[in-house]
Amino acid sequence: MAELEENVRHVKEVLERESLRFGRPPKLIAVTKYVPAETILKLKDLGITDIGENRVQVLREKLPVISGKFSVHLIGRLQTNKVKYIMKDVCMIHSADRMDLCREIHRQAVMNGLRMDVLVEMNIAGEEQKGGITEEELPGFIREASALDGIRLKGLMTMMPKDAPRDFIFERFTHMRELLERCGETFPGQEMTELSMGMSQDYDLAARAGATMVRVGSALWA
Repeated sequence: MAELEENVRHVKEVLERESLRFGRPPKLIAVTKYVPAETILKLKDLGITDIGENRVQVLREKLPVISGKFSVHLIGRLQTNKVKYIMKDVCMIHSADRMDLCREIHRQAVMNGLRMDVLVEMNIAGEEQKGGITEEELPGFIREASALDGIRLKGLMTMMPKDAPRDFIFERFTHMRELLERCGETFPGQEMTELSMGMSQDYDLAARAGATMVRVGSALWA
């Protein structure tokens, strides 16, 4: 517990320091995909209320222990046939990267009397093997997705290659901030204000570039 407490304190200090120009630090989402449910509960005593899970099945196995204790974010790639299993258990889906997924989230949300908050995942680094839409696809994607009553577009999400140079990462993160601001100007009715970017290896750069959420795992649990 002492090591986890020290890691949380360090990460929060970095976020505070790097985000000074924006007037507030990004929300710390603790990534818990490899962490047992009972261990996750320790985060509550350290002031962390938001956790991120990558896989639907793993999340469902942990829910009997953590349900109602955290705001759960689905941050991993989501298959359309798994959407129905998480609609009532997550507060936001970070990985909306294709319209068939948006339509299924919409369909399941309407069936459950909900409106799901989603982030548009962008492949801003141009990685062939990664999901996410391109910058050129973004305006059309927003127009089409915003017509679905079951989802609420809240902003953008991205991730960087682990071995990318730090100056490249910071430039891409800064560009993501510019894209979010452009979305706010082009689609003012959508209230797209969230920018989810930065993980254990680059959360400091994300905070410096204006992220509103960072997804940190190993830097907390190592």
